[in-house]
Amino acid sequence: MKLRFLGGTSTVTGSRYLLSDDNHRLLVDCGLYQGVKTLRRRNWAPFPVDPSTINAVVLTHAHIDHSGYLPALVKNGFKGKIYCTKATHELCNVLLPDAGYLQEEDAKYAARKKFSKHESPEPLFTEKDAREALKHFESLHYHETFEPVKGFEVSFTPAGHILGSSCVHVHHKGSDRTVVFTGDVGRQNDIIMRPPEPLQHADVLVCESTYGDRLHGESDPEAVLAEIITKTAGRGGITLMPAFAVGRAQMLLYVVHKLMEEGRIPDMPVYLNSPMAIKATEAFIKHHKEHKLDQSQCALIDDQTQYVRTVDEAIELDTMRYPCVIVSASGMASGGRVLHHLKTLLPNPRNSIVFAGFQAPGTRGDALVNGAQKVKIHGAYWPVKAEIHNLDSMSAHGDYNEILAWLEQGNLKPDKVYVTHGEAVASDTMRKHITEKFGWDTEVPELFEEVDI
Repeated sequence: MKLRFLGGTSTVTGSRYLLSDDNHRLLVDCGLYQGVKTLRRRNWAPFPVDPSTINAVVLTHAHIDHSGYLPALVKNGFKGKIYCTKATHELCNVLLPDAGYLQEEDAKYAARKKFSKHESPEPLFTEKDAREALKHFESLHYHETFEPVKGFEVSFTPAGHILGSSCVHVHHKGSDRTVVFTGDVGRQNDIIMRPPEPLQHADVLVCESTYGDRLHGESDPEAVLAEIITKTAGRGGITLMPAFAVGRAQMLLYVVHKLMEEGRIPDMPVYLNSPMAIKATEAFIKHHKEHKLDQSQCALIDDQTQYVRTVDEAIELDTMRYPCVIVSASGMASGGRVLHHLKTLLPNPRNSIVFAGFQAPGTRGDALVNGAQKVKIHGAYWPVKAEIHNLDSMSAHGDYNEILAWLEQGNLKPDKVYVTHGEAVASDTMRKHITEKFGWDTEVPELFEEVDI
C-alpha cells in the first residue's frame, strides 16, 4: 500500500491524501485551497491524479478545506462514492451548494465590477455541480466498519473538532497495515464540543499541526469577549465576528447569549448573517447529542438570534447605526457576506472585529490580526480604523500540548508519523514535539511525496 500527499502539506488548507494498492485508489479528504493566491491557484490546476481513477473518497469532516473540492472532482470525472459520518453528510448538504453559489456570485461580481484579470471570470464549480456531487454521498455511524474499496476497511471515531468530525481509520487487508488520519483534532475542554476519542492503534499516523508551534492563551475567552462587546457598545459601535459557518458560529452565538443572560454584556440585537451558518445551526440543534449543549441551551441560540436570510435583509443590516452583534461567515474573511460588513464597519473606530479561530496566511483575517492598515475587498482598499481582536483561545483546534495529551491517552505505538495540515514551521515544530515526547519516527512530508506503508 502506498500513501501520496496531494495536499495539506506546508499549509492548513487543501487536505487531500491518496491511499492505493496495485488495483484501487482511496482518497481521504478532498479540500479546497484557501489563503494566499499561490495556494488558491492550485484549485484551478488539473487534479494530481485522474479523478476517474479514484474508486472512493472518505471525509474526516465537512469544513471546506477538507471537502470543498468534491464538486470539481465529480465534475472532472470521479464516479465513485463519498463516505462520511451522518452529521458530516448533513453539513455538506449545506456547505457544498453554498460554496458553489458563492463561487458563481463572486464570478458575477468580479465581472460586473471589472476587478478580475479575466474578461469573463468563471466559477471553479457551480451550485448545480455541488448538488451533483452530493448524489455520491453515503453516510455511516461512528465505529461502523465498512469497505469503500475492495481490500480497504474503514471506520470513524470522534475527533471533537466540529459536528460530525472524525479520525479516519483505514485497514488494508492485503498488507495488514492500519493508517489513521486525525483530520482536525478538537480541544480537550472546548466550550461546546466533546473531546476527541483516544486512538488505540495505528501502524501509520497522519497528524494535523495547525497549532503545532503555539499554545492557546490562558485568558478566559468569555471574560475577554464580554469586555470587548461591552466597550464597543459603550461607544455606540457594532461588534462583528467573522466565523466559520460550522462550529465557531454556533459557539459564538451560545457564548454571546449566555453573557447576555448573565448580565455580563448589555442587551442588544444579535444577528446571524450567513444562510449557510443558519442551516448549520439547525443541524447543530438537531444533533445535540454529539456535543455538550442540551436542548434548552440549543434553544437559547435558536430563539434569541435574528437570522438574516435574504440579500435585502443583509443590505439593511449594513445600515445599522446602533450597538449590536453580527456573526457572519467566513471565518478568515476570505469570502461571503462578511466582506460587505467589513467594508461598512472597518473605517469606523467605534466598531470592533473579533476573530475566533486560526487565520491562514494570506487571508484577510491574517492581515487584519497582524495589524494591516488597509485591506483589499472587492477590488478596492478599505482603511482599518475599527479595533481588531483575535481570540485564538476560542479556536476549535487543539494546540500542540492538547494534541500530545490526546495521543498519550490511547495505546498508540505507530511505526511512522507524518505531520501535515500546518504551516511549515508549525508542522516541523510539531514533528519535534512528537519525537521528543514519544520517540516515534516522525517526519513532515512534501507535496506530492509518495511513501510505502
